Amino acid sequence: MRIAFVGKGGSGKTTLSALFSRHLARSGAPVLAIDGDINQHLAHALAPDEDVNLTVPPLSSHTADIKDFLRGTNPRITSRDAMVKTTPPGRGSRLLRLLGEDEIHTRHVQRVGGVPLMVTGAFDESDLGVACYHSKLGAVELYLNHLVDGPGEYVVVDMTAGADAFASGLFTRFDLTFLVVEPTRKSVSVYRQYRDHAAEFGIPIAVVGNKVTGEEDLLFLKDHVGDHLLAHCEQSPFVRAQEQGRAPGELEPHNAHTLRQLRTAVDARAKDWDTFQRHAVEFHLRNAAAWADAATGEDLATQVDPDFRHGPEALAPDA
Repeated sequence: MRIAFVGKGGSGKTTLSALFSRHLARSGAPVLAIDGDINQHLAHALAPDEDVNLTVPPLSSHTADIKDFLRGTNPRITSRDAMVKTTPPGRGSRLLRLLGEDEIHTRHVQRVGGVPLMVTGAFDESDLGVACYHSKLGAVELYLNHLVDGPGEYVVVDMTAGADAFASGLFTRFDLTFLVVEPTRKSVSVYRQYRDHAAEFGIPIAVVGNKVTGEEDLLFLKDHVGDHLLAHCEQSPFVRAQEQGRAPGELEPHNAHTLRQLRTAVDARAKDWDTFQRHAVEFHLRNAAAWADAATGEDLATQVDPDFRHGPEALAPDA
């Protein structure tokens, strides 16, 4: 199952991404965390008491190599330059198993705080004025497009802040999106933007209230979020101690229970490979018409393989 954490900047989505990833990893579940936020703080949130030194390259630094690997022998993709971030897999494409022994996982995964982690890469000076951060997220979108995750496997992505997460088709790559909402009007306004965009495409979301300090905060969230409110985290001395470099002890019982509630909600989702592929094709055709055909000089609609069925059956040797 693929899970995204989104929300207003400062809402605590990176912290919750890390807590949830560690919760899954400690249970023994196969889990991969991906830092898809422009601030690139997930590694430090996964291991706040360590001096984290990432030795694997970010995905965005090897996008061309990732394209070459994933397109495989797919005859509909003529070259790496013709493969864009929304290019869906087809017959001949290389599909990935979670944490498999392939060159993408081998090159880009590093364990941090007990959790396998891949990072998108920071927005640096060379990008200023000439690129947007979503160009770096293209490698993540391609990765998720070609991933066949199985039962009991989890990918947790810390997404860009705010409704900016809708600036690409990446928001359709998840089985469930957790929208982290503080009990403030600004945070609720981001929730409303995300709710409306998600509803347009049938994207399942659930709200996780955060930094709740009492009954008034909880009532505020219930009034403004309604049935989307799945669970909430209380203001956490454990998290604050971690952020200040102090020995934090154990996560508070209520907040630990919230993590279990999130996992229960994820596990209750049914995997829908047909909808996943339909969204991939829809957004690829949108991008092709909007900019990608002109950028590549090709008709990228021809990259869509109408006979390809995504999911476990596509991994069969004769698929």
